[in-house]
Amino acid sequence: MALKGVRVLELAGLAPAPFCGMILSDFGATVTRIDKAPQNFLDTLKDGKRNIAINLKHEEGRNIVRKLCRVSDVLIEPYRPGIMEKLGLGPEILMSENPRLIYARLTGFGQNGALAQRAGHDINYLAISGILSFLGRKHEKPTPPVNLLADFAGGGLLCAFGILAALLARQNTGRGQIVDSSMVEGAAYVSSFLTRSQSLPIWGRNRGENTLDTGCFFYDTYETKDNKFMSVGCLEEQFFQTMLKTLGIEGQLTQFDDNEKGRKMLEGIFRTKTQKEWSDLFESTDSCVYPVLHWTDAPHHLHNKERNVFYNSNAMIPNPAPKLSETPAVSSVAKKEKDQWENIQEILSEIDYNAEKIKELVKNDTILTTGKGKL
Repeated sequence: MALKGVRVLELAGLAPAPFCGMILSDFGATVTRIDKAPQNFLDTLKDGKRNIAINLKHEEGRNIVRKLCRVSDVLIEPYRPGIMEKLGLGPEILMSENPRLIYARLTGFGQNGALAQRAGHDINYLAISGILSFLGRKHEKPTPPVNLLADFAGGGLLCAFGILAALLARQNTGRGQIVDSSMVEGAAYVSSFLTRSQSLPIWGRNRGENTLDTGCFFYDTYETKDNKFMSVGCLEEQFFQTMLKTLGIEGQLTQFDDNEKGRKMLEGIFRTKTQKEWSDLFESTDSCVYPVLHWTDAPHHLHNKERNVFYNSNAMIPNPAPKLSETPAVSSVAKKEKDQWENIQEILSEIDYNAEKIKELVKNDTILTTGKGKL
């Protein structure tokens, strides 16, 4: 696997940091998640990672993290600026002890600036980045795409990219570096096309009135007879004409001059057949018209099955992407899960803690456990 041999410590957080760790794990890194409590029910991206719950209020707990960082390649930390420094685990200390360490700091607003110490969530980061102002239909308020754009695309994914870039640079310099990953900046960066294409004819109007933001009838979704939907993305002339022909209205609409007429006509036509009937009609055409699959149905679509898009179709767990021809990634859920004691012993043995020392750490609540099983 591409990242085999890379050792990552992930301090437990919500959404972006676990996703970042999941990506590295899927592509072969050994990821050790350091939890605040012995059970973390909110982290749904923890599969394939080793985990250990450490009480960082204890000096010995902080020492364990320092020792683990000495034998690790990457640290992912999701806390507000200054928290790690207060714990004595800031980059100045950890990177002095391990100059090759990649110290990834994943936060909403970054390590400095007027908002650095403020709390926030995906919707707030999108708002400050300016990108939220693009999103939403005409005459409606700005609408965030769940929490995908800042938390995951601009946050976890770009942080993973930053880590990989730093690992590549380390091959030349022999030194690690700090990755300052801000979700505001990440959301802005992954949206570069939006901001850098505003001079093109596809923009220039208010939100929801442009070509790609549902302002045009040939780039939108339409309800079918069975209350499902079809997606229409006929931007190019040839696709537009093929769509009209398939719908049986060839010659009745122009692409750019009949917007409201076209929207009403397509709304009425698509309601005359079920999603499956329309899908079957468009299946043999090259017209950029496809069914809006319910998320539980997507794994069963023929193309997705042929491409092995999902590891577990029942649980809707996607396989890692992109596909690598020589060192393919493997979904973390495919990795054998170890119990808490196996994890604890394996992790701490790497910094030379024997069974007696581990028992002592458990007894004084430096290492937190559920109490189930035996060491």
